[in-house]
Amino acid sequence: MADTLSLEGKVAIITGSGRETGIGAATATALARNGAAVTINYVSEQSASRAANVVKSIQDAGGRAIAVRADVTTPEGAEKLVQETLKGFNTDKIDILINNAGAAHGGPLVMKVTPEDIDATFATSVRAPILLMQATVPHMPQYSRIINISSVVSKLGLDGVALYAGGKAAMDTITYAMASELGKAGKNITVNTVAPGFTVTEILPADVMDAFNKQLTPLTRVEERPGRPEDIADAILLLVSEKSRWITGQYISVSGGISGN
Repeated sequence: MADTLSLEGKVAIITGSGRETGIGAATATALARNGAAVTINYVSEQSASRAANVVKSIQDAGGRAIAVRADVTTPEGAEKLVQETLKGFNTDKIDILINNAGAAHGGPLVMKVTPEDIDATFATSVRAPILLMQATVPHMPQYSRIINISSVVSKLGLDGVALYAGGKAAMDTITYAMASELGKAGKNITVNTVAPGFTVTEILPADVMDAFNKQLTPLTRVEERPGRPEDIADAILLLVSEKSRWITGQYISVSGGISGN
């Protein structure tokens, strides 16, 4: 009998998954292809049609998917996402949570950031994942999986992305602590960080993408190319499968070998 990464019967929430070309959509597609029922999350009305396209693509391939609009930086939005997932799939459990929602990470130098910049960055990078974990864990069965999406920039100290990197670094530490808190709480939930390197998506303006490409791609140790959303999605697929049962509290760089200091 073939050994597989089957997620048959699992229910997954993937935040920030409403863009067809993004890491979130690629992850939802990979999980659905392997049997999971997936919730596509988006935040603005402008993204509704694109989220619908992601759902349709998954359904056309024989998968199960729904779209839920919710601002996961608020307790109400996090709870809405969870409740609509339970209702949408007629279930009482959520097996997998992927905290992928993020903001564009090009920005001013630290001396020029505003209080509003700080609040917005940490709302998306730190508050939202915590609120989602608080809302989701009560509905998680034994051996569930939580993946928090970070970035290799959390360890690189690059100019112009310090605020974004700081938010990700904060969540890296929280993830490590949550692995212990949840792992010892009776459900054996695993919690890991996946840190992509430079990955080609639409989240950044073209000039910022070009700068990151020139800065980060030469640091890879294989192929010397930017990452693709599918590269990240396949790593997440492994981590949410039964095969990852003994992996928790880890920071896993999925970047072609880029390492921090």
